[in-house]
Amino acid sequence: MNQLDALKQFTTVVADTGDFRQLAAYAPRDATTNPSLILKAVQKSDYAPLLAEAIARHGATDKVELMNRLLVRFGVEILKLIPGRVSTEVDARLSFDTEATLERARRLIALYRAEGVDSDRVLIKIAATWEGIRAAEQLEREGIHCNLTLLFSFPQAVACGQAGVRLISPFVGRIYDWYKKQAGAQWDESANAGANDPGVRSVRRIFEFYKRHGIATEVMGASFRNVGQITALAGCDLLTISPELLAQLAASEAPLTRALDTESAKRLDIAPVRYDEAGFRYALNEDAMATEKLAEGIRAFAADTVKLEALMV
Repeated sequence: MNQLDALKQFTTVVADTGDFRQLAAYAPRDATTNPSLILKAVQKSDYAPLLAEAIARHGATDKVELMNRLLVRFGVEILKLIPGRVSTEVDARLSFDTEATLERARRLIALYRAEGVDSDRVLIKIAATWEGIRAAEQLEREGIHCNLTLLFSFPQAVACGQAGVRLISPFVGRIYDWYKKQAGAQWDESANAGANDPGVRSVRRIFEFYKRHGIATEVMGASFRNVGQITALAGCDLLTISPELLAQLAASEAPLTRALDTESAKRLDIAPVRYDEAGFRYALNEDAMATEKLAEGIRAFAADTVKLEALMV
């Protein structure tokens, strides 16, 4: 059994890509996209026709609606190839505007429904800011399920659990990147690998807290830099993995065992935690890594959205 098949015994495998033609090779249950992945895809010859088609059919609308149509077009194509859900992201420039996020999310779901897609097969991706979490809380009440992304800290995860969101995506690789950069020449790769990886430790803490306190929000580790980070989180609810790393897992027959276990986590001595708005903002501010990576992530996704809009001419 290769490592990918072994991983699927413990964890739901999700493909992190806009290049949906690669999906069949790895048989993921779900798939995730973001503006950067869609931008990368539409610049390939295989996917450029989707952008051209969206412009031809909806070019008379404004860029916001054209973007909505393009994102849903990709999502619909992805859903033809997987049995589960696709995550479609709200414009990162709305990350601090609850009402605008609600409006955009509802429009995306309406477009999916117009294509005959049940809303249970769609997760709306929203940045895990205070405003984004409040939008997701309302959307969940409306039956629109959410994937809270750009999540780098325990306070963000706690607030998402309180809000009853369907799923969170803690970013393993970007946490790792920050700590490695901070350490500079003092970084010891072997000492910070596997279970000791700072991104892995962050996801483990969230997973154990959720399971200990019966929080139903699903934990989906994301943004991996290497296979070791993935195997160290075997047993997490879901892991979203790039095609390149899926290929490495499929090519390896090295042993893979469960690293996270729900029943074991339920027995841990972990105190309950809750945040109001002030407490959340202060706790996030106290975490330099999470504060910097959240801001950086929003800027990067916003920049790629602008680049994608520039192609819509």
